[in-house]
Amino acid sequence: MASRVASGLLRRRAGATLGLLRSYTHVRNYSSPLSALIPATSQCSKLARRRYYMPNASPYQVWSRSFASDNGDKVEAVVPFMGESVTDGTLANFLKKPGDRVEADEPIAQIETDKVTIDVASPEAGVIEKLIASEGDTVTPGTKVAIISKSAQPAETHVAPSEESTPKESSPPKVEEKPKVEKAPKVEPPKTQAPKPTAPSKTSPSEPQLPPKERERRVPMPRLRKRIANRLKDSQNTFAMLTTFNEVDMTNLMKLRSDYKDEFVTKHGVKLGLMSCFVKAAVSALQNQPIVNAVIDGDDIIYRDYVDVSVAVGTSKGLVVPVIRDADTMNFADIEKGINNLAKKANEGALSIDDMAGGTFTISNGGVYGSLISTPIINPPQSAILGMHSIVQRPVVVNGDILARPMMYLALTYDHRLIDGREAVFFLRRIKDVVEDPRRLLLDI
Repeated sequence: MASRVASGLLRRRAGATLGLLRSYTHVRNYSSPLSALIPATSQCSKLARRRYYMPNASPYQVWSRSFASDNGDKVEAVVPFMGESVTDGTLANFLKKPGDRVEADEPIAQIETDKVTIDVASPEAGVIEKLIASEGDTVTPGTKVAIISKSAQPAETHVAPSEESTPKESSPPKVEEKPKVEKAPKVEPPKTQAPKPTAPSKTSPSEPQLPPKERERRVPMPRLRKRIANRLKDSQNTFAMLTTFNEVDMTNLMKLRSDYKDEFVTKHGVKLGLMSCFVKAAVSALQNQPIVNAVIDGDDIIYRDYVDVSVAVGTSKGLVVPVIRDADTMNFADIEKGINNLAKKANEGALSIDDMAGGTFTISNGGVYGSLISTPIINPPQSAILGMHSIVQRPVVVNGDILARPMMYLALTYDHRLIDGREAVFFLRRIKDVVEDPRRLLLDI
């Protein structure tokens, strides 16, 4: 009896073990030796081309995977990572159309964000098979924009359908529409519309007559302009802004520039401009009045022991404010090179998020456009902004004599919650003293 029970138990255990092994037969691929996996190139290639999506993965984990599709011939161009603080953008325009040949890393489309314009590049060389997204769509990192075929050739046949469609559309329908138009020239509609002008007569004669809507154009506001508008309005709603003015005699600085401009270019390879002197003067003033370089954070005041000067640059798409890092450690040549580099990138639309992040103080030169005087608005979260204006010959009194001198108005807008008028006036006076006598920078007086 005991032997029968023991044999029954053994059969049950053997059956359970066999069933367990059968349910996990797919484990054999992983338990096989490495030498058996290496020759399986076809299986590896299928796995390499397969895309896996994790349910809890972030968008950046998904789109950063392989571009290859199932057949390995087509690749997908997707929206790249746009920065830590940028979550989406607007597909501004396509630089290529279906059937065009593209090379690897060649821009296909442009994404307009709140801060910069980003290119969507082709991952590999090939021909654009089709465009998935449309202009004006809101896209996020990882969104598919186009499908590119690596083996296809730039087809010119896509022009043929348009050529064939034009005669088909031009010949029969137009002939049929002409008699319809001739039958419908009813003069009655204008006659019925004639009494309609009597309706506006009900309005008072003093009410102005607005132009018709046909003479107006409605276009969507660019994202960069929206961002600028929101930041400027937030600045007005948050800061207690007050502006103080002064004027500076540019005679000595302009003479210094004319005397050494050729030697400066020969040695440093960049022109000597007025902006570098104002940046150096602002650095000196910020070091003398550290409160202007500080910022309010809740119930605390943060003092910055470094100076990152933001320089406002106007572009065709809007105002951008790239930053010159560690301006307090730079000389005139380094500042001029930094300004030229940032201005070039701004005009080309190549500024990145890092180029505009941060900044402790802003300088805006409206004088390049002919502005005589203005009250600039603070660039949040900074506490002050310096406004430069045009240089104009004006009569001034010098040692009791009236002389014509190149004069410039300076404006300092500051947050009165943090900066008092005394510090603001001393700050602007320091800039005036340094610009009128640049030797003070050399002597540190």
